[in-house]
Amino acid sequence: MNIAINKKSSNVAFVSVTAMLALLKHVGTEAFLLGLTDYIEQDYRRWESFDKSPRFASHSTDGVIELMPTSDQQQFSFKYVNGHPKNTHIGLQTVTAFGVLSDVGSGYPVMLSEMTILTALRTAATSAMMAKYLAPRGATTLAMIGCGAQSEFQILACKVVLGITNVRIYDIDPSAMAKCQHNLADQGITLTLCDSAESVIEGADMITTCTADKRNATILTSKMVRDGVHINAIGGDCPGKTELEADLLLRADVFVEYEPQTRIEGDIQQLDETFAVTEMYRVIRGEQQGRTHDSQLTIFDGVGFAIEDFSALRYVHDLIMQQQGHQQLELLTNQENPRDLFGLLTPASQASRLAVGE
Repeated sequence: MNIAINKKSSNVAFVSVTAMLALLKHVGTEAFLLGLTDYIEQDYRRWESFDKSPRFASHSTDGVIELMPTSDQQQFSFKYVNGHPKNTHIGLQTVTAFGVLSDVGSGYPVMLSEMTILTALRTAATSAMMAKYLAPRGATTLAMIGCGAQSEFQILACKVVLGITNVRIYDIDPSAMAKCQHNLADQGITLTLCDSAESVIEGADMITTCTADKRNATILTSKMVRDGVHINAIGGDCPGKTELEADLLLRADVFVEYEPQTRIEGDIQQLDETFAVTEMYRVIRGEQQGRTHDSQLTIFDGVGFAIEDFSALRYVHDLIMQQQGHQQLELLTNQENPRDLFGLLTPASQASRLAVGE
């Protein structure tokens, strides 16, 4: 998987927001989600190949800024991402992100990409991939609690990966539900708008919680949820932020991405370390079982993990390398003598660069 480095060029592939939207239009959003899900699953199957650590997080009273790095010793990636729930009140997004993919052999970055859109896609692909192993067989109905920026992506991924087209939605903000309904009007999905968390989960085989408040919240209680369903709990992603009642977790078999990180940031932060969880790579590789019987209550306590970002960046890089004329940035110096960095500051060097239009 080594990336070829062009030593004669100082350019790095650049995927802007405009370029990402064009790529999605070219590939098709549903096809993109299927391809991305496959890349994530491939990388989970080679779990031991990756460096793993809880992400670096800088917390403030209004949100968090995080760096999410990983490497498979051939490629290195990191994502910069924030989470500021109050941003929507001042006309800003709750989550923004960008990422870098690099060649380990040279240390050179090869791609800089927007990841605000890509993170929503990879989170949705991850949720659907996990549900493929944990959801009830023949699941037909999804309940979506929280209709913010990720909701449509989550719903569409469940459609293309799991075949679920009957979706019940709920948000405390009616305009968020209207937005979701409008955006999915032509996607072959039957939406039912509900007026409470209790009503939205009626008859659902799968429940996805995706709320933004940075606090310990109780979106679902144990009394609300019947046996036999699967829950993707993806809104809790930092210390002090949860969605599920502890008693609900205690009833269920809980599955996570990377246990040391989820203990800090996931819903299981409410429980002590004696509470057993299963890392999903073991299920994907067939080393441990996921869903074992119809009445089993399963929970994916998802917080997002760096390997998923690595997969997403790798997938996008592979796609743009198939296209001619992708955008590039002059991000690196490329002097004739690699040891003579100061020489770039001389008048002769600057005149030479101007002459060739660099």
